[in-house]
Amino acid sequence: MSKTPRASQTTTTTKRRPAAGRGPRKSEDPERACNSQEHELVGAAMNHTLAGNPLVSVRAVDLAGSAGYLLKALGKTPIKAGYHLGGYLKELRGIVGGTSSIAPDPRDKRFADPAWQSNFVLRALLQSYLAGQSELTRFIGSSNLTPLEKSRAQFVTSLLADAMAPSNSLLTNPTALRKLVDTGGMNLVRGIRQFTHDALNNRGMPAQVDSTPFKVGENIATAKGEVVFRNDMFELLQFAPTTENVYARPLVMSPPQINKYYAIDLSPEKSLIKWAQDSGVQMFVISWRNPTSEHRDWGLSEYALCLDQAVDVACKITGSPDVNMWGSCSGGITLAAYLGWLAARGEGHKVANTSWAVCVLDMPSALDDSTLGLFTTPAALRTAKASSRRKGVLSGQDMARMFAWMRPNDLIWNYWVNNYLLGNKPPAFDILAWNNDTTRLPAQLHADYLDLVQLNPYSNPGAMQIAGESIDMTKVRVGAYVIGGTTDHITPWQGCYGTARLFGEDTTFVLSNAGHLQSLVNPPGNPKSYFYAAPATADDPEAWLQNAGERQGGSWWPHWREWIQQRSGANLPAPKKLGSRKYPPLCAAPGTYVLER
Repeated sequence: MSKTPRASQTTTTTKRRPAAGRGPRKSEDPERACNSQEHELVGAAMNHTLAGNPLVSVRAVDLAGSAGYLLKALGKTPIKAGYHLGGYLKELRGIVGGTSSIAPDPRDKRFADPAWQSNFVLRALLQSYLAGQSELTRFIGSSNLTPLEKSRAQFVTSLLADAMAPSNSLLTNPTALRKLVDTGGMNLVRGIRQFTHDALNNRGMPAQVDSTPFKVGENIATAKGEVVFRNDMFELLQFAPTTENVYARPLVMSPPQINKYYAIDLSPEKSLIKWAQDSGVQMFVISWRNPTSEHRDWGLSEYALCLDQAVDVACKITGSPDVNMWGSCSGGITLAAYLGWLAARGEGHKVANTSWAVCVLDMPSALDDSTLGLFTTPAALRTAKASSRRKGVLSGQDMARMFAWMRPNDLIWNYWVNNYLLGNKPPAFDILAWNNDTTRLPAQLHADYLDLVQLNPYSNPGAMQIAGESIDMTKVRVGAYVIGGTTDHITPWQGCYGTARLFGEDTTFVLSNAGHLQSLVNPPGNPKSYFYAAPATADDPEAWLQNAGERQGGSWWPHWREWIQQRSGANLPAPKKLGSRKYPPLCAAPGTYVLER
């Protein structure tokens, strides 16, 4: 049996349980209930931050075709359809008679209000909804459709079912009705005001965060440092040491192009940058420019060469002949391209060791068993490329919008209820503010990412060229430390383990009990945190987990600190000033590019 904790699901599944099962407490402090609801919103959204997906949009024709599969199933198997219709009618009789035991998944927060069980009308409405959803799902599963057709039909069905949930309506949401009475209708007034604002300013999507309390460089992204290099594509930030001595070999970080770098510097108590500073590591971080349509030709080759510029600057400032590097998510994809380019040129000695956070280099594996994987067809890839080529960029808003519809209960309907029916403001939370501070992708980089899906070049030597050099990852020789998250829906941990296997059996693989972003922003102090750490010697990730030893309590950050310190060279007196004569400070961190929208 696997030791991996199961990913928590917020999607309701129909289960037959006794109706008298334990429910929420009937009396609850209103402020505490509000805080709990806000905590749930934040927790759900944190599990689904934008990060590296989706790069392939789901086209209207794909959705229409998926709906067509449902009609196809009805036409091909009318007897089965009749059987499941009969099952639904039978369940309705039990619901009306009060004998039905059908109930929502206890983890489904949409129906946590006790009134869903105590009020006969609401309970009957909920049970009817769940029964219909269950029978339709079972019908699709028993149909003669192909596995892919079934999956697509299930996806469209789930979209419709989620939208039709009785919790989404003011007249059938007991929490909203109660608040309507308690506030004298003011919640509805606020909800209409917020709906109007989102319709005009957020393309009709419910806002997920109140970003107004957060100011980059003032109360987030506040680590002390300087911009020591700038070109058209990036700024290089050098962060000030906080220790008397530092290690000779610097660490250069390649963050994702899809988000801004400061996820690792949200606040001092959860700043990976400060953790590195306090560890005696000389830290350099790239801050990518937010491209516009005039930068449409920036591709993976151009971004990989930016890493080479950053490495050269870091070496010249510190006097080190080589560096350690860090790649997160899509920034890791760029780092891999750079390492392959160095190896092809016989310059692999420039990078000694690498850290990889939630990064999958075997791109097809990241899409396996995912919703986006259902629609990643050659036609969809061509359409996605053509769309960004026409516009010059792929906007962060477009990516976020598509991603939200992949998990609508967590990223749309939760906020529909909170913002519009309850009239609450969306939560003010730093991680969500960072996630809302989206960036754009140049058309060429977007196209190059899509090519990774088809070519899978990091697993297939010679399938890709970077700046004229053929990439073969088997020639890359670096120490590697790779982190994955047990509940990561974006870069599944099994895919991250595949990244570790690319660098040999001496690679350290760490599995954290967290989602995509929480695996990275994982400071010590959380009593619920734990991780596994062991060399990536097994071919199969599940086999690795079975032999990884006892889980270790707490954050993996101290474990990584020991690993990186051992590989960072001699101890030297900390520099008194940042930059150098050739690369003088240009302005204080977080720089100027991070402020561009």
